[in-house]
Amino acid sequence: MEDETLWTVAQVARQAGITARALHHYDRIGLLRPGQKTEAGYRLYGRAERERLQEILFLRELDFPLGEIAAILDHPAYDRREAMRRQRELLLLKRQRLDGLLALLDRAVEGDASLNLEEFSMDKIDRAKEAYREEARARWGDTDAYRESQRRTAAYTPDDWAALTAEMEEIFAAFSRLMAEDVAPDSPEAAAAVQRWQDFITAHYYPCTDEILAGLGEMYAADPRFAESMDKAGAGTAAFVARCIAAKSR
Repeated sequence: MEDETLWTVAQVARQAGITARALHHYDRIGLLRPGQKTEAGYRLYGRAERERLQEILFLRELDFPLGEIAAILDHPAYDRREAMRRQRELLLLKRQRLDGLLALLDRAVEGDASLNLEEFSMDKIDRAKEAYREEARARWGDTDAYRESQRRTAAYTPDDWAALTAEMEEIFAAFSRLMAEDVAPDSPEAAAAVQRWQDFITAHYYPCTDEILAGLGEMYAADPRFAESMDKAGAGTAAFVARCIAAKSR
């Protein structure tokens, strides 16, 4: 029976299109525990764990950080059926957009020279995603870090955000320079760069403890979304930052 089937880390990772490292990280931070472990220590996942992974992946699609996802899914008032209903609404919007693009392409193939650039717009989907995020946070988002970050950033002006962005980019550029110079992740220079990043988060968002910092480093290594942002300073920056944090955390 489906309910009795157990899946290995490699099988689940392949099915979901994520890395085994990501699943290991989800286990370490308590976001997704395996249903069982073999005597040799191999993780096994049943139906309940794969259902939870499905919810995690959808919330990641909505750009929730992992800390908030854990708080939402574990909140006593979390309503899985209501959450799935709202998720279905978003998927329908995505399907409608794709249907519109396919119809537009079919007309173009048939020689229709009319233009309809509105079919490419993501505005409706983006607005619906933001509304869902705000509703989920209001109902289930109950982390201290999130509340503190919201409190601090509420008063930030556009100039504040521009200054923060510039400082963050410089921090990542500094990591990239260290990487280009083959500086070891466990060197004093790398440790100083990590400390600067930790201090930046603490000063502008929420208290970034050593434990939180270690978790962030694991996310930088496991989640490709971080590479998309951090690697703008240089290919491999996110992975290098993760190694530097891991070295400093030991």
